Amino acid sequence: MEKKMAQIGGQNIAYYRGGQGDKTCVILHGWGTNIETMMGVYKVLEKNFQVYLYDAPGFGQSEDPKEVWGTGDYAQFLYAFCQHFSISKAHFIGHSFGGKTLSLFAGDHPDLVDKLVLIDASGILPKRGFSYYARVYSFKAMKKLYLLTHPSKDREEGLRKFYARFGSDDYQNSQGTMRKVFVKVVNESTRDELAKIQAPTLLVWGEEDDATPLWMGKIFEEEIPDAGLVVLKGGHYAYAEDYGTFSAVLKSFLLP
Repeated sequence: MEKKMAQIGGQNIAYYRGGQGDKTCVILHGWGTNIETMMGVYKVLEKNFQVYLYDAPGFGQSEDPKEVWGTGDYAQFLYAFCQHFSISKAHFIGHSFGGKTLSLFAGDHPDLVDKLVLIDASGILPKRGFSYYARVYSFKAMKKLYLLTHPSKDREEGLRKFYARFGSDDYQNSQGTMRKVFVKVVNESTRDELAKIQAPTLLVWGEEDDATPLWMGKIFEEEIPDAGLVVLKGGHYAYAEDYGTFSAVLKSFLLP
């Protein structure tokens, strides 16, 4: 299957299109990855569905957003993607940040969503106790001290060096505009949008997920009106770690 490029919503986007069948599936990858990480999901679907996958703006071979996007902007891009390819109804599958994007998209465009699959989705802000705030304030104090003790004519350059040494892995792996995008989206909750989702929803979670823990999956199950939760062996990428179980569950949910 050949990877192609398209101009969608003012963005140069890399995408795959393949499979066969009368119905359509659209697959979204997670933060910091690309469509290649979802090819195992594609393999489950290719004999029964027309399948679309794309590198979200700022990831893989797709162009970075020209401005600082939030989750809502990625949901709007997905709508533009559907319009570009004349997708009027589809099943949508998203992992991690892709699932977060879909939790907004599905509520805003219920007419486009047949069934929804959210895999270890983000969107629920973590529980933040004393230790969290202690780390945050310590980090801010360390940043201030670093800038004072490492003077630079260019403040942006000074901040870049600080985050390169002390920032999270996701932050360090982001560059330019995408670092600001990361800061924005990681602090956005989509929890208030879950009740708006009308589509039957399959939630797939790794029992040992430490990025979006299982308790978050249980909140999705409680607050999406028509949702069921399946727990797999593994962590944040349990769909790949427990691939046999995942494949069987996905087929059971999507195929008549």
